Amino acid sequence: MSHCSVSRSCFALALLAGTSLFSTSHAAPASSLERGEYLARAADCEACHTAPGGAPFAGGRAFNVPGIGVIYSPNITPDPEHGIGRWTDDEFVKSVQGGVSPGWKHLYPAMPYPAYSRMSVDEVKDMRAWLATVPKSANGVPANQVKFPFSIRTLMVGWNLLNGPASSYPDDPQKSPEWNRGRYLVEGPGHCADCHSPRTMTFGLSKSQAFAGNVVNGQRAYNITSDKHSGLGTWTDQALSDYLATGHAEGHGTASGDMAEVISYSLRHLKPDDIHAMIVYLRDVKPQSSSDGAAPVRQPTSGDSSLPQQTNGAKLFASACSGCHLPDGSGRQSAFAGIAGARSLSADNGRNLLHAIMNGSTLMTDKGNQPMPAFSGGNYSQKDLNDIAAFVMTHFTEATPSEHAFSEFAKKPD
Repeated sequence: MSHCSVSRSCFALALLAGTSLFSTSHAAPASSLERGEYLARAADCEACHTAPGGAPFAGGRAFNVPGIGVIYSPNITPDPEHGIGRWTDDEFVKSVQGGVSPGWKHLYPAMPYPAYSRMSVDEVKDMRAWLATVPKSANGVPANQVKFPFSIRTLMVGWNLLNGPASSYPDDPQKSPEWNRGRYLVEGPGHCADCHSPRTMTFGLSKSQAFAGNVVNGQRAYNITSDKHSGLGTWTDQALSDYLATGHAEGHGTASGDMAEVISYSLRHLKPDDIHAMIVYLRDVKPQSSSDGAAPVRQPTSGDSSLPQQTNGAKLFASACSGCHLPDGSGRQSAFAGIAGARSLSADNGRNLLHAIMNGSTLMTDKGNQPMPAFSGGNYSQKDLNDIAAFVMTHFTEATPSEHAFSEFAKKPD
């Protein structure tokens, strides 16, 4: 699962397009604070509401929505002026579940309130109580730069009638407790569909192609249905559990980009039973075929001498990449550097591969941060980066690189 994204998450993400968010008139019981923190982690609030290098939850992270404009995540610390320190519990619930902030200010669906409506009122209030304990920040957030007619927020009234918000639903007695818990986490606070489902013409989530994958923030949020070719059908439960809980699964590589953020800020904090419940539910999601399946894997011979040196991409990989990833992709020093078998090496013409090479990635783990450096803007031309991606695709998989696709992926979003 890949989600920050424009929903990040995305839109996989917990964007509130309003500005303030809550009052601190009473101290919540420890049990409420503990549950509130857990739910805030499950909902991935910190990833979207923290700008690069900024204070946690202080907002200001920019989300570029092609064709619509730039949306900035708001400050949701308890600061009374710039954050959410003056909101009441009821105002917070209406914002999170209904997408309407004080003053009848409608939020954009970059904030996944249709998914958050799956949570109960008490759960949302617990989130509010815990957020009231995070350090205040007086960080001011830039105004959204949304193009007309999307700048007319009242249009969201019609959007809500067509696309949400949804509501909580009772457990399905025909399903196991694990399945019901998994559905709640995947479709509720986890809002996985916001990144992993295509959008309709009205920017709502497609129900007919639920979880079949989508492009978010220039990256492919992969098909996570049980389809055996383009989905998760061939993954073992252990591999899925490892990937969701740590960001790495042997033979499947390491999460990067938006999915690395989802794991860093959210999934790695969940209990093992909840990770298992999510897997149980995803196993039961209707299989959907998509065009982003991975190419067959090649198994390079280990050892530096096995690395071909005939092409520019091979030479650059040998000098810039093999020190960490090794010629056979097994990874040096850390398992997180292992790339052998990763879907990103070939899926969708190498879109996510090139994105990682250009922009880098950071995965936070219990063993410390696992960084992938960005090579764009350094001593390498775009052609060099494309050549590295092309070599990786042909060295580790049977995919056929497309220079045209690479050129399209390298373009800046609108």
